[in-house]
Amino acid sequence: MNETAPFRVRAEIDLAALRANVRALRAHAPDAAFMAVVKADAYGHGMVPCAKAAVQAGAAWIGTATPEEALALRAAGLPGRIMCWLWTPGGPWREGVEAGLDMSVSAPWALEEVTAAAREAGRTARIQLKADTGLGRNGCMPADWPELVAASLRAEAEGLVRVTGLWSHFACADEPGHPSIAAQLTVFREMVAYAEGEGIRPEVRHIANSPATLTLPETHFDLVRPGIAMYGVSPSPEVGTPEDFGLRPVMTLTASLAHVKHAPGGHGVSYGHHYVTPGATTLGLVPAGYGDGIPRHASGTAPVLVDGKWRTVAGRVAMDQFVVDLGGDEPEVGAEAVLFGPGDRGEPTAEDWAQAAGTIAYEIVTRIGSRVPRVYVNERPGIGEM
Repeated sequence: MNETAPFRVRAEIDLAALRANVRALRAHAPDAAFMAVVKADAYGHGMVPCAKAAVQAGAAWIGTATPEEALALRAAGLPGRIMCWLWTPGGPWREGVEAGLDMSVSAPWALEEVTAAAREAGRTARIQLKADTGLGRNGCMPADWPELVAASLRAEAEGLVRVTGLWSHFACADEPGHPSIAAQLTVFREMVAYAEGEGIRPEVRHIANSPATLTLPETHFDLVRPGIAMYGVSPSPEVGTPEDFGLRPVMTLTASLAHVKHAPGGHGVSYGHHYVTPGATTLGLVPAGYGDGIPRHASGTAPVLVDGKWRTVAGRVAMDQFVVDLGGDEPEVGAEAVLFGPGDRGEPTAEDWAQAAGTIAYEIVTRIGSRVPRVYVNERPGIGEM
């Protein structure tokens, strides 16, 4: 790739913004350790660079969904505590034990597999017991908790495991006042109290995700697990913008116009002719499409900043490209089209795209595909950051 040539499309990742977001989030939970969640390639931002930046800003833990993600971080040289929680039977338990991962256990089958792996590896596995306090996804149901706790204590007595944590996850923390929040918190406290009463001595107890970190201090316990907020996206737009929470979006997605041309009125644009020019105009071709993670559901609605003005996606988003109606303006071919960013230059944000596509901003940033190069800026902390 010619680094001096304009990019077809690029995602600029501002690691100084990420570090600042980590510091801002830590200030919301000053008495809790910080786990930087970098699952799904750091929500599309690049797992390894973002994990390293988070550690620079004071993250003591790194969190991933899959064991493969966690093992990749270890292979990249990330030290310290790395936790992963989405396991399936036959997973790389032994590799996790040998890499010193903290591995989540939600059911007896998982405890059986991790203890077998510990025997094979000849070393103690670090595990965290997950409680289903009301989300209804992974995690041990309250009725099954005594059995899992008892089995874990037996495995500890054999030296096969060390229970390092007790944890759970909220269903509606992004909706302040939702009755499930208090209900889940009560169940979590009860399940933790039971486990500790039986003899479990966890290093950390944790349930707070991004919205809980920002708005529910009573949920912080020993550790908080921000995910999307770390990347400067509000986990609850109805409650506050990134700026309201002291956060800054980390990703700016831009493309270079591939074509600018005049079109008469009545000219169909893109597949299905869902957009027809209302009069003589100019059309700009943005060389990015759903093959790059641009949501097709944003066809005809999403905003793009071109030549200082907001334009709207004209017609359907195709696999590799989409069109904007420039309204007679004639920017140069190669001119920058800003799909979303922090909003400093008047550009749309990921939340604007989420509204246009009928989804959440989490999905907008996370879905940006591997065909889009990530360009990292501010990789080293500045003097003012230390």
